[in-house]
Amino acid sequence: MADELTDRFALPLLQAGQAQKEVTHNEALVRLDMLSHGAAVSADVSVPPSAPVAGQCWIVAAGASGAWAGQGGAIAGWTAGGWRFVAPVVGMAVWVVDRGHAMRWSGSAWIDAEVRADGLYQGGIRVVGAQGGAIMSPSGGGLVDAESRAAIDAILVMLRLHGMIAES
Repeated sequence: MADELTDRFALPLLQAGQAQKEVTHNEALVRLDMLSHGAAVSADVSVPPSAPVAGQCWIVAAGASGAWAGQGGAIAGWTAGGWRFVAPVVGMAVWVVDRGHAMRWSGSAWIDAEVRADGLYQGGIRVVGAQGGAIMSPSGGGLVDAESRAAIDAILVMLRLHGMIAES
């Protein structure tokens, strides 16, 4: 009988009457340890590091070689038993340490998260950056347009409430 695997992460399942069940069980635990609250050292490395530490993971970059050959896009984890590879599933997110933000598997590629330390991104373009300086409420001038000033004040109130600009 062929080994049975879980549907999402191909974790090995125990078989009825199987000898040495601990081997199968331990393999599943090692893979779960790699994936639970996943964190990768980098997503830009295509060559295995020369001195990995047990427990460290990487998102294997395209064109991988050496022990990672043919594993592009997979999560590679170094364990006491050597390299383990897990294929990502759609929607899976992993924190990438050297980028300082998460990446998400789209089904065909790893995509940088929209929310990053330096702002909010849409389609890879930063659309909201760091909080700007204070914008003073409108005042003065020779002509007073109460409706325009009220609209500008309302916009400023909303931006301040959402932390997009500083209080004036």
